[in-house]
Amino acid sequence: MAFLATSPSAPAIAGSKFSTLSYSNDLKASQLGSFGPLDPFHFASIAKVTSVNASKGRRLAKPVNAEPTRNDSFVPAAASTIAAPEVAEKVELKVDDYEQMSRDLDGASPLEIMDRALEKFGDDIAIAFSGAEDVALIEYARLTGRPFRVFSLDTGRLNPETYQFFDTVEKKYGIHIEYMFPDAVEVQALVRNKGLFSFYEDGHQECCRVRKVRPLRRALKGLRAWITGQRKDQSPGTRSEIPVVQVDPVFEGMDGGVGSLVKWNPLANVEGRDVWSFLRAMEVPVNPLHLQGYVSIGCEPCTRPVLPGQHEREGRWWWEDAKAKECGLHKGNIKQAEAATLNGNDTRLAHSKGNTALPDIFNSQHLVTLSRPGIENLTRLESRKEPWVVVLYAPWCQFCQAMEESYIQLAEKLAGSGVKVGKFQADGEHKEYAKKNLQLKSFPTVLFFPRHSSQPIKYPSEKRDVDSLMAFVNALR
Repeated sequence: MAFLATSPSAPAIAGSKFSTLSYSNDLKASQLGSFGPLDPFHFASIAKVTSVNASKGRRLAKPVNAEPTRNDSFVPAAASTIAAPEVAEKVELKVDDYEQMSRDLDGASPLEIMDRALEKFGDDIAIAFSGAEDVALIEYARLTGRPFRVFSLDTGRLNPETYQFFDTVEKKYGIHIEYMFPDAVEVQALVRNKGLFSFYEDGHQECCRVRKVRPLRRALKGLRAWITGQRKDQSPGTRSEIPVVQVDPVFEGMDGGVGSLVKWNPLANVEGRDVWSFLRAMEVPVNPLHLQGYVSIGCEPCTRPVLPGQHEREGRWWWEDAKAKECGLHKGNIKQAEAATLNGNDTRLAHSKGNTALPDIFNSQHLVTLSRPGIENLTRLESRKEPWVVVLYAPWCQFCQAMEESYIQLAEKLAGSGVKVGKFQADGEHKEYAKKNLQLKSFPTVLFFPRHSSQPIKYPSEKRDVDSLMAFVNALR
């Protein structure tokens, strides 16, 4: 069942009556009216009033009706049988225009960007709310004084705290969130064929496609624009270049076709700590999971807390390769060249500009840089004079970058202790070798080579602080 989400000044559809919304460019508060069952005379009167309002710079927002022939759009089927005549001109989505707008707004505040988005698209735009810190978007929308809509994807596998948070947000802002659900038949087929936790074995993409991407696609078919909480600092690998506003490169809007949907990212240039400063200053309610160490919040089986020093996206799909941290909702962030690397090709330049390799990491006088022959020789030795700790890494990997300081501290602590500390760059042409011979599944991978064994022992934990790494070494040396 779908719910219409509007601000307090634009109430939801109720019963058999339809709410209509009109507003002036000079006045941000909406004027509301309602009417009963429609007949030809009533249509005529509506057209007349609409014509007058249009001449005064006002427009009548048509009821939300994503796909009139489907019953899985935003509104119940009963509400889609009769629609008020469309009088607003279609918004022409020209890539060049929005690229220029993005440049113009690049230095603007989130409040100004939000106001521009709501002003331009009115009732044809909605905020995508995940139940995490993007509640800031709802607060910014409230501050504009304009009517706004909010939708969320209920995958059926969210944390109980997230569902409770949805209820808190609805009561706080006097809105009804438009919940979009996955197709029951598709979910049933996936679970019957592969079980409840298949994503731990074959990756999260299939489950996300059923539970998130397809419901989102249906939701966006009822809009001309949507607002997301993406930030450049959320995922350096895939979100570092997101613009403030763009023609959506992946999804379609209500008019259909590529280029029929605009995507707004008011927080693109805001750092995470500044978002949290805003939430505290405005006393905005937040998901209680944040107090338990969760930063990026998704489905319960696929999300976990992160430790100090870990990147926020490291808590998502932690069992997979660190570079594939998108579920498909923002697939357009991944460039064509980078998309090939995510399918197993050379990764050394995946997140660099042009053909210039990124600077190396884990640079310390206490660390030994191992070449391919060096790591091969180390694995062949059945008896070593000293045990070794070796990190398998890629310079572009944000998670490798995040643990650089703690690994260097480990090397300093172990200097002169009889344990050698090394590093091996295992991406690119060395990746297949590392996967086959060094237990590499994701970056970074830490291995311990005992003195009297040719088989390295893999560090099993995601805790990459120096104390946890030191405990691992002390337990084995």
